[in-house]
Amino acid sequence: MAEEKMMVSACLAGVCCVYDGSHKRREGLALLVRQKKACLFCPEELGGFKVPHEPSEIRGGEGKDVLCGEARVVSRTGGDVTDVFLRGAAATLRLAQRHGIRRAIMKARSPSCGCGRIYDGSFTRRLRDGDGVTAALLKQHGIEVLTDEEYLKKIGVVSKNSVVSA
Repeated sequence: MAEEKMMVSACLAGVCCVYDGSHKRREGLALLVRQKKACLFCPEELGGFKVPHEPSEIRGGEGKDVLCGEARVVSRTGGDVTDVFLRGAAATLRLAQRHGIRRAIMKARSPSCGCGRIYDGSFTRRLRDGDGVTAALLKQHGIEVLTDEEYLKKIGVVSKNSVVSA
């Protein structure tokens, strides 16, 4: 039986696509990409953001609330960037469906990719329960979503040394 192909947030493989132009490389995930067991994606770039750009957080709910129009994604200076996040989530879903992807490994706490816990919208690094916009959409379509932290723990990589800085 062929091994199931996954998607990995591009920043986790070392692509400098985080809002500030950095990456969040995790060697175990970069290896999956090099071995062609995972393809890369960045919902924020797919949605139209250039890098770098202002950080964003969800206000008034979580990703599923953004998807149904009950919450918004805003930049640090208060600009409404919800449409960028919705476009990126939709593009990511199309990519996953086109390639038969059933699992996505995504960056923890992100307003796009966060799964289970995200920043609370106050830009104070406080966390709340919930998923990012893309994570919520993928889950709604039956795609398993794990954070980088969950996946690496699951395969036995738990040390901080699994993070390789820029």
